[in-house]
Order: sequence, then structure tokens, then C-alpha cells
Amino acid sequence: MYRKILITTDGSAVSSKTACAGVAFAEQMGAEVLALFVAPEYQYPIYVEIIPPSYPSEEEYLAAMRRAGQEHVQSILDAANQRGLRCEGMTAFAENTAHKIVDVAASSGCDLIFMGSHGRSGWGQLLLGSVTNKVLAHTTIPVLVHRLIKEPGSA
Repeated sequence: MYRKILITTDGSAVSSKTACAGVAFAEQMGAEVLALFVAPEYQYPIYVEIIPPSYPSEEEYLAAMRRAGQEHVQSILDAANQRGLRCEGMTAFAENTAHKIVDVAASSGCDLIFMGSHGRSGWGQLLLGSVTNKVLAHTTIPVLVHRLIKEPGSA
């Protein structure tokens, strides 16, 4: 049914659990996996005349975010490889995470976006996460929203 599934991660424990469920779902479908981490674009400090010495340069920031992105998607890639699935990892930069998820899914030929109901910025279980909500509003690609029954680490 689905040939290529985009699985998003923000590096949080909730997102990691969701990603594991996404890989299991991809295995059931016999689908390829594209793991995606979206990092915020570099922000120049606008509140000062000069950049403070402790502030990272754009190159340092981009390198750090690429390393973080690789760490975040690696568990998805490892799980997909263990299940014999074709997989690829990607770190993208954008101010609007939801729009970038939609753009990457469309440009990569994904026919499903698998994401959590809440990520790092979740406000409990009452409302759908803002990024998830925006993805649902801006894509024509089907979205499977995974909801954890309990938070990782909770009793």
C-alpha cells in the first residue's frame, strides 16, 4: 500500500518511541523509510551591534545541527536496517518545521508521513501538537498520527 514513508523526529523520548512504531509500520507495509530531523535555521543576534565571541558562527551552528540531526535519525536508520528495510536519513533546516516536513515528503516521493501527536513542545495530551496540526493542514499526502498511551519513563 505505501512504498516510502517519511518518519519525523525531534530527538525527544516521545519522538523516538513514535519513530520505533513508524519503523514497525513500514516493515508491515514493506516500505522504504526516510527519517527526517528539521533544525531551526541559524539566527544572527539582532540585539547587539557585533556578534559576541561566545556566539557560534553560522558554520559552527550548521555543523552542530547536522551532528545532532544525524544522532536523532540514527536510531531510526538502525531499526530500519535491522528489519531489512531500505532507509535514508536527512537533516533539513527551516524556520517552519511543518512546511519543511511537507516539502521534503513531496519532493522525496513519500506517500505517507508518520509522526507523533506530540513532540518536544507538547502541552500534555489535550491538544494535537502544533507541528502535527500544521502538517495535517498543509499536506495532501496521508499522515498517520501516532499517539503514545503514556509518556516514556512514566510509571
